[in-house]
Amino acid sequence: MPRTPRIKSTLLLTAAAVCCATVLTGCSDDNTPSSVSSAASQAASVAESLGREAGSAASSAFASATAEAGRKLDEIQDGVDVKSDVKLGTPSTDGGRATVEVTVTNTVDSAKSFAVQVDFTDTSGNRLDAVVVTVSDVAAGADGTATARSNRDLTGEVKAEVARAVRY
Repeated sequence: MPRTPRIKSTLLLTAAAVCCATVLTGCSDDNTPSSVSSAASQAASVAESLGREAGSAASSAFASATAEAGRKLDEIQDGVDVKSDVKLGTPSTDGGRATVEVTVTNTVDSAKSFAVQVDFTDTSGNRLDAVVVTVSDVAAGADGTATARSNRDLTGEVKAEVARAVRY
């Protein structure tokens, strides 16, 4: 998931709450006052709530990026779906932002341009970001390349997949 300052803070608070809950629960026995058990229960509840909030913020960021990418592709007039004519290189991070080389193959007999939506995901398949890259004026029967770059810093191992591709 993208690590914005708010999400980092939320994750740190979640981790702290989970640690407190674990310590308090681990120390409880039949002689422990009920207030300690209650505090542990409350800490676990806060941790769960903060975890949901962090996941919701990441989902919201991806939904916004996907909506924008969809709008860009939907604006293309007389486009043809050519997802199978697109190949992606191996993603890497460049100063925190993920990048991946996009190669398109023009299989028709005239020069065409391509718009490709690339979704960046984590190793579990959770979507982190979406971008649209344009490869302009690819000659008939030739390949064209461009670099897709995430809109925000992404951490951890990042994968990339072609979500949509249009030739026009």
